Amino acid sequence: MYLLINIVGLIVFLGIAVLFSRNRKAIQWKSIGILVIVNLFLAWFFVFFPWGNAAVSKMADGIAWLIESANAGTGFAFKSFVDTKEIDMAVAALFPILLVVPLFDILMYFNILPKVIGWIGWALAKITRQPKFESFFGIEMMFLGNTEALAVSSEQLKRMNEMRVLTIAMMSMSSVSGAIVGAYVTMIPGELVLTAIPLNIINAIIVTSILNPVTVEEREDVIYHIQQEGVERQPFFSFLGDSVINAGKLVLIIIAFVISFVALADLIDRLLHVLSGTVIGWFNVKFSFGLDQILGVIMVPFSLLLGLPWSEAWPVAQQMAKKIVTNEFVVMGQISDAVKSYDPHRRAVISTFLVSFANFSTIGMIIGTLKGIVDKKTSDFVSKYVPMMLLSGILVSLLTAAFVGLFAW
Repeated sequence: MYLLINIVGLIVFLGIAVLFSRNRKAIQWKSIGILVIVNLFLAWFFVFFPWGNAAVSKMADGIAWLIESANAGTGFAFKSFVDTKEIDMAVAALFPILLVVPLFDILMYFNILPKVIGWIGWALAKITRQPKFESFFGIEMMFLGNTEALAVSSEQLKRMNEMRVLTIAMMSMSSVSGAIVGAYVTMIPGELVLTAIPLNIINAIIVTSILNPVTVEEREDVIYHIQQEGVERQPFFSFLGDSVINAGKLVLIIIAFVISFVALADLIDRLLHVLSGTVIGWFNVKFSFGLDQILGVIMVPFSLLLGLPWSEAWPVAQQMAKKIVTNEFVVMGQISDAVKSYDPHRRAVISTFLVSFANFSTIGMIIGTLKGIVDKKTSDFVSKYVPMMLLSGILVSLLTAAFVGLFAW
């Protein structure tokens, strides 16, 4: 029965995208069908098929091996940080960024990563029959993250019309940065993290192609250079130094966001409990509700549609909603000790839902980045569709969880 509900949920999530589409008549259903089949295959291959599952498990082990090197660096500077049975989330999940970001940047510097991105993007465009740059940008995000991908594609964005820029902004809600995958795998199952990332990219194309269908003429379907032209190449060690500094800034920014969001959420939760307890107390009833309960009510229909029984749908709904309001690190940190004890379906659904940047703070980052790249008219146009950007990110996360959930029981 729950498998059937999961299938219905998948259809409902696609239906919501159709309901809010800017132009239903322009939706290219043949292309959407191809994309759905591709994601069904990927979910089956990575989750259910032994070879595929073994492959992502090996990749997760490889990332864990990389994290050991990161911990060696942390241990050299702060031995007491890693020489304990219980390592703080910031040390275990975020300090490895100081290794992974420079590693990615080195691959960019020697033009290895741009070539890989270009090859995969070209293949994806051929398979999905989507515009070349949209497919290319999806792969770019998979490795670089949203704002980084926007920055290196600035020359392309300046040449695109506002409708296509909106599509790119909506896609940007669904990415994660390859540089923080190492952080994720320390908190939730690594094989599910690596499964969710490619599914997110395909789902981002599916959702944006429905919400904001755009027809691209053949003469416009081109990809400009991945990096800004005319920029002088830095000496390698100068470049590496800048990369390490940027990685340090990223760690501090994430730590600041997590501390601030957790503190604000806790404060709001306390206030809601006091206020609700006081009001309900007038009726001689001892009861109160907080932020988790309010957020859970909003998301519980969606968690039920993911094929979860009520006893599991309620806590998962609260976790999903908290992730949207705060960020994925907050929820991953809260479930990291318990996630392995969840049954396979619940573990797969909540883990894959969390692997994205779909939250309120991401909207500000994307709009802010675009304002520095495109003209005012285009950035103002994109800003008008902020609710649709958030809807796009949430639907992508729900679709990824639904696709994976079909094969995890």
